[in-house]
Amino acid sequence: MNETETPNAEELRQAEINEYDSLVKQIKPKPPLLKNCVWAFIVGGLICVLAQIILNSLQAGGMGQTDASSATSVVMIFLGALFTGIGVYDELGKKAGAGSIVPITGFSNAIVASAIEFKREGYIFGVGARIFSVAGPTLVFGFAVSTLIGLIKLLLM
Repeated sequence: MNETETPNAEELRQAEINEYDSLVKQIKPKPPLLKNCVWAFIVGGLICVLAQIILNSLQAGGMGQTDASSATSVVMIFLGALFTGIGVYDELGKKAGAGSIVPITGFSNAIVASAIEFKREGYIFGVGARIFSVAGPTLVFGFAVSTLIGLIKLLLM
């Protein structure tokens, strides 16, 4: 055999990769996209409806719009943390997907889930040091964007 007829190791490896990818595509189940979108919409909507009910109740109790909005955010963050702590929010997230992570309760879930995950490493080096591993980039992005928007507004006035 001459050198042109013998496949080299790289060609064999690429053929194995292609064959493996083909088998994975045949076996891998197709996700029910429409069902997932509907669940995300329903759960995200229900979380927002709950927040609206809390907001309306606080306003009916005599709170002003700004105070009621702030209190509603605090209550929703608390509920997200509570349900994460008792394991309910994770089950909700498995069913609802993005519908459970988009509202403010999803941010609360990310913070508390990080704290729970690193609790076994101790309160200082586990929870204290790593609690913002998920939330840190979000907070930095929020601060940067709000500063940029403030500067744009200042320049346009």
